[in-house]
Amino acid sequence: MEFVKERETKNTVRFQEVENPDGEPPVVGTLYVQKWVLKRLGDPDRIAVAIRPSTPTPPA
Repeated sequence: MEFVKERETKNTVRFQEVENPDGEPPVVGTLYVQKWVLKRLGDPDRIAVAIRPSTPTPPA
């Protein structure tokens, strides 16, 4: 999913999910990202986020 910068808050940047061209509803909608991590990425105006299942921990 792709997100565009919407506005900045004190310690975070608010991103809004880009509309899906297939007309499906948003998966995440609004996403808040800490400013320190965005600074490491060069302060982008657009970001991409992938959602995948986590790897299950094997039983002990």
